[in-house]
Amino acid sequence: MTDRILVVDDEAGARQGLRRLLEAWGYETDTAGSGDEALERVRQNPPTAVITDLVMPGLDGIEFLRQLQAEYPVPVIVFTGQGSIEQAVEAVRLGALDILEKPVDERKLKILLEKLAGARDLLAENRRLRAELREHGAFGSLRGISDEMRHVFRQIEQVAPSTLSVLVVGESGTGKELVAETLHQLSPRRRQEFIALNCAAIPATLLESEIFGHERGAFTGAYQRKIGCFEMAHHGTLFLDEIAELEGSLQAKLLRVLQEQRFRRVGGREVIEADVRVIAATNRDPIQAIADGKLREDLYYRLNVFTIQLPTLRDRPDDVALLARHFAEQYAARAGTAVPDFDPATLDRLAAYSWPGNVRELKNAIERAALVSGGETILISHLPPQIGSEARPPAPPTVAMPAGDGAYVTFPLGASMTDVERDMIRSTLAHAAGNKTRAAKILGISLKTMHNKVKKYGL
Repeated sequence: MTDRILVVDDEAGARQGLRRLLEAWGYETDTAGSGDEALERVRQNPPTAVITDLVMPGLDGIEFLRQLQAEYPVPVIVFTGQGSIEQAVEAVRLGALDILEKPVDERKLKILLEKLAGARDLLAENRRLRAELREHGAFGSLRGISDEMRHVFRQIEQVAPSTLSVLVVGESGTGKELVAETLHQLSPRRRQEFIALNCAAIPATLLESEIFGHERGAFTGAYQRKIGCFEMAHHGTLFLDEIAELEGSLQAKLLRVLQEQRFRRVGGREVIEADVRVIAATNRDPIQAIADGKLREDLYYRLNVFTIQLPTLRDRPDDVALLARHFAEQYAARAGTAVPDFDPATLDRLAAYSWPGNVRELKNAIERAALVSGGETILISHLPPQIGSEARPPAPPTVAMPAGDGAYVTFPLGASMTDVERDMIRSTLAHAAGNKTRAAKILGISLKTMHNKVKKYGL
């Protein structure tokens, strides 16, 4: 079946020129001069894909995309000659497959169009995952039924099909690598390599070679050529965990590779193409890391096209029982034993614990408990001592502050004003499902101030 593409642009010359190009490539093509006209054409004869301009009079590209995805979700490629980065990111949030600047780069457009079949597969996979989430609280490699995690799932679903860089921020043990894996699984690159590298786990002297590879004789001990992570991840995804632990000089080199999409191995002269989607992560506050000189500001803004902030496990207590059962099932499958049940008092104790080590600590605790229980019902006595002990540390004093719409945000007494402001904005954005205009109205600040705060705190 021939793909049928709808081109939406208020400029007649650009619209017809793109139509001729697409038809020369063998696509059936229809055109519309406005968002309203395009919606009528979609309702009359749904296309297999849409290419639309962002800036148009009347119903602009963003609102057209919003209504299109609500009525008839199809792969969408957005062109812009005037739209801002913020508009482009909003288009991706609404389901755009990718963003291309005017004038048309024919090579990039052709590659994107060739991926349309894969994009349709991704839409079907996302529908399957949404059904699985409703039934089992599962989304790819992630688990959760809390509002906090459902917000994360929506963000992943929005940005996964694109080529945008993603920065994942969260405490150690919150599942940043699982987010990266799920982004890869839901992207057009899912059949290619997913390479993960923990920048904090490798000595600084070896990191450059690990990332970019080296030639034989490049340095003492380089007895043969080594292929680096960028080369291994060509056409795939590279996950750089703890990005703020890279040395400044290596961050500068990484920035250049991200901008030029090419690099050289250490000690080499050959220029190697790098068609790699980079997902980076850090357990630091990015803005504070910049202030501390741990993270280059220009690299941060290059990676921070789209940010996913992971909640701590203590902020999502509704997920603890679900995760505990999931880890018990995983352990039983590996050990070849029956899946242990949980005593209700055990689940209460797990929900009451503060989980400083987050999901990773919970997984280790459940695996230990499943082993100690011998496959029988897991009791409080089977839990690690720091969790199963009756002695509970006193909760720190807190203060609740109104966040609008009748909601409250709780802070520990003594929290800095910076932390309070950041958490207030983050919580209000989550409450408003990411809608900055609504969040600004709730907080009683201007939309411009909201954008500045979101940029400042990397939200």
